[in-house]
Amino acid sequence: MQQTTTLTFEKPSFSRRLHGMLGVDFYRLFHTPLYYIFLAVAAIIPAMILGTSGMENPQTGVAAAPLYTNVWHIIAAETPTYVVSSIAEYANMNMVFIFGGIMVSIFIGHDYKSGYVKQLFTTHPKKQDYMIAKILTCAFAMACMCLTYLLGAVAAGLLTGLSLSVDVGSLVCAILGKMIMSLGWAALYTFLNIIFRKFFGVSIASSFFFGTGLPIIAAAALLGNNAILNLFLYGSSVFACLSSGVTTLLVCLACSVVWAVIYTLLGTAILNKSDVY
Repeated sequence: MQQTTTLTFEKPSFSRRLHGMLGVDFYRLFHTPLYYIFLAVAAIIPAMILGTSGMENPQTGVAAAPLYTNVWHIIAAETPTYVVSSIAEYANMNMVFIFGGIMVSIFIGHDYKSGYVKQLFTTHPKKQDYMIAKILTCAFAMACMCLTYLLGAVAAGLLTGLSLSVDVGSLVCAILGKMIMSLGWAALYTFLNIIFRKFFGVSIASSFFFGTGLPIIAAAALLGNNAILNLFLYGSSVFACLSSGVTTLLVCLACSVVWAVIYTLLGTAILNKSDVY
């Protein structure tokens, strides 16, 4: 009597699928010069700002007033400021999210240019996994850019002799708040790159535009420093300031997670209903 054996294949769980995709993405991230270039750019930004602040005007021979007197002001503003009245209020760690958006565009754009997406979705059809893996990988990269920005700011501040006085607890909350916001920003940039996946230049331009926070700055010009602006990515990024506390961290975490979920669902819907190649 001949026996027949039926083979059954167990579908991999969500955690196993995500672990595999994250492994690939982090391997690619750590083995591309792009990641390290942007880490260096983030460290150089505060050094350039502090180094050129207060320089003498070659035409008048008069030195301009320095933008900062305290090194931590290049990390975050003293209080949440949505209506920017000077470059000093704008030029802080939030600039990481501008350059981070460009990095995300290049990182994801390479998936489509190299044909990696076509190969991936042939063997791994779960579009949601792709969105989540890209968001987490890019959020990690931008959080690391925040750290190198911090190191560059401290080094430049020590060299220029700026004051280091600060409430340490508020400073830590401000830095952690901005790092937490990396998740929401990464989700936004991933979503934008899914929309403009066939137009690499447009995806970079859109990431730069939204990274500057211009839509929120325009809204703030009409609404003023309204607490409702904390519900948005740029608003919560500004909310992480040198007067931050535990409440600030909770607001940043809630905002970042909510927007990450929203953009993940929207991006997944687009990938499921359209040609991804």
